[in-house]
Amino acid sequence: MKRLFLQSSYDLLYALKVMEYLQTTRDPFWWPHSGSVEVIIGAILTQQTKWEKVELSLEHLHAHDLCTLKALSTTNLSVIAKLIQPSGFYNTKAQRLQRLCQNILKDFGDFETFAQEVDREWLLSQKGIGMESADSILCYACKRDVMVIDSYTQRLLEALGYAFESYMQIQEWMQEGIESNWEKVQQLYDHPVTLQTVYARFHGKIVEFAKKHIKGKKVDTTQLEALMEKGKEI
Repeated sequence: MKRLFLQSSYDLLYALKVMEYLQTTRDPFWWPHSGSVEVIIGAILTQQTKWEKVELSLEHLHAHDLCTLKALSTTNLSVIAKLIQPSGFYNTKAQRLQRLCQNILKDFGDFETFAQEVDREWLLSQKGIGMESADSILCYACKRDVMVIDSYTQRLLEALGYAFESYMQIQEWMQEGIESNWEKVQQLYDHPVTLQTVYARFHGKIVEFAKKHIKGKKVDTTQLEALMEKGKEI
């Protein structure tokens, strides 16, 4: 049986922080252009593809002034599809992106109202929006206290000895470990932080770590386990 170095998600946050993640400085909340419509676009485009491909698509959309709800709602689908082609599944993603933007404008009027009022249920009712995409939008576009769970998170936890039956179980466990250790979490930072900030950056830390330490089926957790063991002594 694998020895459990990880007692709660706080231990994982501690170890990743000691390893100096985040290592990118592109945005204080990790996701590029957080708090904007661009997060919504990215959440759709990044499905089943690499972020580097999404960045190319976003550059194309920016070059044609199409990174707004109104522009995406009214532009011909074939134009959008061509511009987002690097992201793959471009015809389907163009349709879903346009419909989502149209529904946001219809139900909320503008991005600012959407960010304040939208809930998870509304997002999940939109075609092409699953739990990870919905939570990405809530956390990074709307700046809500939500921890995004992705396949990297699941694989990393499994490598550390934890298996869960559902997305919601992983999310509940990850959030509980942070919230129940909130005083210790705050001590990891040299400035005041909000719960949303911690969740946003925690997810980013996991993604950055995973891209370096997960190769195929192999997950290298050696350094993480050593740091988590050391953290118990502090």
